[in-house]
Amino acid sequence: MTIYYTQRTNFYKGNSPEQLLKNFGSPLYVYNEDIFRERCRQMVGLVDYPHYKVTYSIKANSNLTLLKIAREEGMHADAMSPGEIYVLEKAGFKPCEIFYISNNVSEEEMKFAIDRGIDTSVDSLSQLEMFGRLNPGGKVAIRINPGIGAGHHAKVITGGKKTKFGINTEYLDQVKAILKKYNLTLKGINQHIGSLFMDGSKYLESVKNTLEIAKQFDTIEFVDFGGGFGIPYRKQEGQAPLELKEFGQRLGDVLKEWVKEYGREILFRSEPGRYIVAESSVLLGTVHAIKENGETFYVGTDIGFNVLARPIMYDAHHELELYRNGKLVTEGETITADVVGNICESGDILAKERTIFMPQEKDIIGVMDAGAYGYSMSSNYNNRLRPAEVLIRSDGSVQLIRRRDTLEDLIRNF
Repeated sequence: MTIYYTQRTNFYKGNSPEQLLKNFGSPLYVYNEDIFRERCRQMVGLVDYPHYKVTYSIKANSNLTLLKIAREEGMHADAMSPGEIYVLEKAGFKPCEIFYISNNVSEEEMKFAIDRGIDTSVDSLSQLEMFGRLNPGGKVAIRINPGIGAGHHAKVITGGKKTKFGINTEYLDQVKAILKKYNLTLKGINQHIGSLFMDGSKYLESVKNTLEIAKQFDTIEFVDFGGGFGIPYRKQEGQAPLELKEFGQRLGDVLKEWVKEYGREILFRSEPGRYIVAESSVLLGTVHAIKENGETFYVGTDIGFNVLARPIMYDAHHELELYRNGKLVTEGETITADVVGNICESGDILAKERTIFMPQEKDIIGVMDAGAYGYSMSSNYNNRLRPAEVLIRSDGSVQLIRRRDTLEDLIRNF
């Protein structure tokens, strides 16, 4: 018998999806505080090494309330833009708790971080030159291409031979020359191999490669190994979660051995985003139409790719649940259908050729594991309104943590 995710986790804590949509509108991002906090704690306690810090990757989800909770749980954060830095500051993060990882940025943007005293990483020789001109005598980090990539889709592999990210190791002599030219101190080295790995072997291999590079510099204060920790998007099919205990033990052993050889303890970081927030959210929407076109059965919903872009961008799989009359549908006739949204694009498909229980108009559909790269990638395409976000607190109470767009928001900046 299938044990559905929201059943197993008591996700709604007594709140019905119908009532949530009635109160806050459809579609709606719903988060569970307990799951979010538990994932934070799993990452913070991953490695038995005294100087290991987890920096939450805000690009996965930048909701202010969730960021405050992450900080409460002892996490730092990484940022990719002045906007992310600004939001992190509003969430209470101090400059020493933020790592700015730049990519092809302007002088104004790089200076934004430098002026705030935030650790800054550059990922090309030209951007290292820019940093030197803006901050001669300063401390800088470089992003290395570890030569290894991993991820669930070509668009999220950020290491290896075909990536726009990082400095290849054959350019390290030029790195040293630029550091000397501007009297810069190399404070840190960072890497990122890609997103959504479920086997830690490639990650560990890239860690070892990056640590070998770090040995060439005697001024290193930290090494950041990036994120990419995956979650099982196919739970109903029996997909196992990332095995953290053994992985954390192996990672810790590598770090301790390297420190012994390097001769002093430094700070190590990782950057999980998806792992922290993905499973803490269910995206709720409404079935508005059912029809057959040719041999295809379509289930029309209000969850277009303006609300959740991952399926159209990455061919991503999200499990679905169906709710009717206040209850989760767990039995009855099934059908193979394309579950689609309300955007005027043929590619607006949430789930293709998916076997689901026969839906009815006004049923509620739940999209599992929607917390990462869900709202953060949403848009007003077709001038549709972005949904609200709510948080189910540990005591079962529901808190609005971002209001739904209004029509006035669409013309606010004109």
